Amino acid sequence: MSQLTATPAATFGFFVDGKWREEGDLVDIKAPFDGEVIAHVCQGRREHVEAAIQAAVKAFGTTRRLPAFERQRVLRAISEGIHERKAEFAQTLAREAGKPIKAARTEVERAIFTFTVAAEESTRIYGEYLPLDAQEFTAGRWGIVRSFPLGPIAGITPFNFPLNLVAHKVAPAIAAGCPIILKPAPQTPLCALMLAEVAQQAGWPDGGLNVLPLANEEAGLLVSDERLKMISFTGSAAVGWQVKRNAGKKKVLLELGGNAGVIVHKDADLSYAAERCVAGGFSYAGQTCISVQRILVERSVFTPFTDFLLSGIRALETGDPLDETTDLGPMIRESDAIRASDWIQEAVRGGAKLLCGGKRKGPVLEPALLTGTRPEMKVNCQEIFAPVVTVEPYDNFEDAVRQLNHSPYGLQAGVFTNDARLLFSAFEELEVGSVIAGDVPTFRIDSMPYGGVKDSGLGREGLRYAIEEMTEPRLLVMNLR
Repeated sequence: MSQLTATPAATFGFFVDGKWREEGDLVDIKAPFDGEVIAHVCQGRREHVEAAIQAAVKAFGTTRRLPAFERQRVLRAISEGIHERKAEFAQTLAREAGKPIKAARTEVERAIFTFTVAAEESTRIYGEYLPLDAQEFTAGRWGIVRSFPLGPIAGITPFNFPLNLVAHKVAPAIAAGCPIILKPAPQTPLCALMLAEVAQQAGWPDGGLNVLPLANEEAGLLVSDERLKMISFTGSAAVGWQVKRNAGKKKVLLELGGNAGVIVHKDADLSYAAERCVAGGFSYAGQTCISVQRILVERSVFTPFTDFLLSGIRALETGDPLDETTDLGPMIRESDAIRASDWIQEAVRGGAKLLCGGKRKGPVLEPALLTGTRPEMKVNCQEIFAPVVTVEPYDNFEDAVRQLNHSPYGLQAGVFTNDARLLFSAFEELEVGSVIAGDVPTFRIDSMPYGGVKDSGLGREGLRYAIEEMTEPRLLVMNLR
């Protein structure tokens, strides 16, 4: 039986060098909805970080030499292992993250897909032939470029996708042949520990995956230690850029925050656009970095679109994430709900109008829609990471694009229009990592290149792209004269 097939408030160790260790400091894992203690987890200390780094360095001697078919076999076995336990993963995810059970099941399916695609990509890490006889003195020479695994990697993940964002660190690392030390979010370590069990059963070498809950002070050792060749971080912009400053010579991949915008032009299907904006703005209580936060609507269709939007918002069910009817559960902490509520009230005091929602009961914040806001208000210019959306009219499409760009963030943007000229203009001008035509910026399939510009990050995830980040090219020059 899995050590994570939990009785209530069971105690779980961490996973280092192929062994489960019950050491360190015990911390309570609480359900965000009602504060129930659902588990106790052993949090590692400095000596455990050192043990994990040593294990990863040692494991690299094995993982770097594993043939593609063996890495593919492990990744397929992990995908199958998650599938076999998908009900357990979904329940655990819903409890520790407060994610509605319907959305938790979707995340588990995405994680299965993520490992499946990684298995496919593990056999497609290609090289290149280079003719090098471009000058007289280089005649007879040619070269080949091959990608080699970078080395041991550290991964730091957030609370909001405690399985699939972990998968986005672990799966490409395995595919590339890199050992990885994973620090899960302190609020949501259970799914990551379950994944370690699955990877161990799949036969990934000891030390090739280490899952180590840590206090933030101890996690800094993963950032600064030069034996680790890359840090892959997903989280807030403030912490992410500090990670980069402290990372020294190692490679850094940052997936950070956003305040994603949507443009709805007058020729769009307003009902569909509103339906997608409701889903994109309020899924998982808005706690995703590509959650819809700002909607700009062409003035002539502003009223009917807003009516559709309000109708969809009012139909959402809030409550217990384990209830099958719940669409919107708690925020991860009550303090986050209080902060978001304060930002709403600050906007209202500044002249904005609250069209619906905004009431708070503990960690649950009713989905809120504001209008009459100004760009400098926190609900627009900062990342609210809550079920709060603003909607404003525009008169000129180019002005709407400029408004979306008036942000320190640039992760993804959505554009609803049937005018191809406007779509390509938006693609040309929007300062984001992805433009989503005919849908909200919350759209993501796990195989696509994913990442942002400006304060939203550095580098790209998505399996093939993350594998490229976790490998380095090496050139062999041949002189056969």
